[in-house]
Amino acid sequence: MFSLLPILLHLLFFSRTGLAALATIFWIWVLIDCLTKEPSEGNDKVAWLLFILFVPLVGALVYYFMRRPERVKTLGH
Repeated sequence: MFSLLPILLHLLFFSRTGLAALATIFWIWVLIDCLTKEPSEGNDKVAWLLFILFVPLVGALVYYFMRRPERVKTLGH
C-alpha cells in the first residue's frame, strides 16, 4: 500500500527550510542595504542596525516597509 505520509513530511521539511532560507536572505539584504545606503548623520543608522540585528525578521520587515521607502523618497536610493 502506498503511503502519502513520507511525501507530506518531506514537503513540510523542504517548505520550512525554503522559507527559512528566504527569510535569512531577506534579512542579510536589508542589513547590507542599511549599512551601505542609510545616512550616517545622528544615531538613526546605529539604531536601525541594532533593531535589525536583535529582532531579525521583524526588524527587517519594519525597516523595509517603513524606513526604506522614506529614505528612497528623500535621498533617491
